[in-house]
Amino acid sequence: MSMPPLGTPELFAQVQAEERELVFDAFTRDDAWMLGSRLRTAALERGLPIVIGIVFAGQRLFHTALEGATPDNDAWLERKTRATLQYHRSSLGVGEQFRARGGSFESDARLDPREIAGNGGVLPITVHGLGVVGAVGVSGLPQLEDHAFVVEQLRAHLRGL
Repeated sequence: MSMPPLGTPELFAQVQAEERELVFDAFTRDDAWMLGSRLRTAALERGLPIVIGIVFAGQRLFHTALEGATPDNDAWLERKTRATLQYHRSSLGVGEQFRARGGSFESDARLDPREIAGNGGVLPITVHGLGVVGAVGVSGLPQLEDHAFVVEQLRAHLRGL
């Protein structure tokens, strides 16, 4: 799926729609394992050099690094996950919310960009009636590709495919 360029109203609208769409009825440790395994299998089939992580209620429930991924990818995943948990939205949405105002996360968030990154690849685990309870994401591809991969896999998981 092709995505609009960074910093465009079309991308921001698309990301906001995805954040509203991708909501769970419930989420458990077993769901984390199934979702993480789905992401891993899809990434292996495509030969993607990524790290995959899921955090829930402050605890890391799933993490894997595939062939070609580096420790730097782990660091990016952590930073993007912090953005999602801080702002209760996708890490790409965090960056786009600052770009929509004509700024950048790095210069305008008043948070340390070495600790938190508004770059695409992590989405919130949102549960109806509860809100954001965790995050799922990847790192290792360009940020729009990281984001699109997670969205694709979340959609398939939520549809039971």
